[in-house]
Amino acid sequence: MSAAAEKFDSHWDYADEVEVLTFDMNGETFALEAVIVQEILDLLPETAVPGAQPFVASVINFRGKVIPLADLRLAFGMEATEATIDSRIIVIEVDLQGEATLVGLRTDKVNEVTTLTQAASEPPPSVGMRWRADYINCLVKRGGEFIILPNLQAIFSSRHDTSGAGN
Repeated sequence: MSAAAEKFDSHWDYADEVEVLTFDMNGETFALEAVIVQEILDLLPETAVPGAQPFVASVINFRGKVIPLADLRLAFGMEATEATIDSRIIVIEVDLQGEATLVGLRTDKVNEVTTLTQAASEPPPSVGMRWRADYINCLVKRGGEFIILPNLQAIFSSRHDTSGAGN
């Protein structure tokens, strides 16, 4: 079994369905498993971190804790965009190197909590993708669109392992 197929299968190994929070970035619909979402916030004041990678170039104050604010657009090679009235921050908890870590994700718009099914999902194609396939767990077809489930482990691990070098 290929590494991509193994990663795809492990995403669904506990259920035929997964509850997700959908959100938009640059006209694409993404989804995060609802269980990792801690809170959805209006935009907050950001503090730039000198020398940080553009992907996580600032921090925010979340309930008295300083947490990194990540822009997945930059991880996926999209253009950074100006905030709008619909822009939000999704605070998630991810396991990074064995440690539960809070991270804020900047989004263009938060849509809904919904259920996606394994039957409607497929691994990302290895050819023709404009993004790194290892940054995507799977694509789920719903109606006439695809919802992208990002591989947060791969995104944050590769950014951490490169010690600031751009990918």
